[in-house]
Amino acid sequence: MILQFINWHVSPTIFSLGPVSVRWYGLLFAMSFVVGYFIMLRIFRKENIPEPLLDQLSMYMLIATVVGARLGHVLFYEPESYLAHPLDILKIWQGGLASHGAAIGIIAALLLFARKTRQPFLWVIDRIVIVVALAGFFIRTGNLFNSEIYGNLTQLPWGFIFERAGETLPRHPTQIYEGLCYLGIFFFLLWSYYQKNGKPRPGFLFGFFLVSVFGFRLLVEFIKEPQVNFENSMALNMGQLLSIPFIIGGIILLVRKPKITK
Repeated sequence: MILQFINWHVSPTIFSLGPVSVRWYGLLFAMSFVVGYFIMLRIFRKENIPEPLLDQLSMYMLIATVVGARLGHVLFYEPESYLAHPLDILKIWQGGLASHGAAIGIIAALLLFARKTRQPFLWVIDRIVIVVALAGFFIRTGNLFNSEIYGNLTQLPWGFIFERAGETLPRHPTQIYEGLCYLGIFFFLLWSYYQKNGKPRPGFLFGFFLVSVFGFRLLVEFIKEPQVNFENSMALNMGQLLSIPFIIGGIILLVRKPKITK
């Protein structure tokens, strides 16, 4: 057997300058926006879309992702704690972001963006999900460096012992499982976009994104540690329950018949 478990004790901090620390999670989060911006720039140029629209879209995405992810964590996972201490909602540096909240925030923001700029909503979101999938890879890699959101105990040789989290036994590195899945989804979406010469069927990329990302999330949660105590008594945890509506929405988009324009 080549691997005999992996002792993971990498520091989440890259370096510190006085009271300021640069962390892997923050760097990877920022990279997801930078890399995503340049991918979207190529798409906009390919389709002759004015580049100033991309700058507007980027601001919508940044605000929607941070606000949506934070409020999602507050409302879905720890509402009682934050209702008792509402100012703690602003302490985003202490952690607490929910991907389902980010998804809801992004969809809402893109509806507003599409309405304001008079761009078709499905046109916008079909292209945005390409870079969102890549962002999922970056963020789960950040979770790995933070030694958080890992899985149950395992005897598989690639199990990680997350020493900084106080673990002494190997666990599923579910951050890697999810990250690699999202990276594969990114490449498929990008290939599908260019394979159709930048003209995929409206809603197909968005639908595939919803089914594949949240379908995998539904499955991988079975081998993940509960994020909050109340999930211990649930047949399906909060992440799984929140994934189901997204999967259903994705299936509807994939099977619906496109409108025929004369």
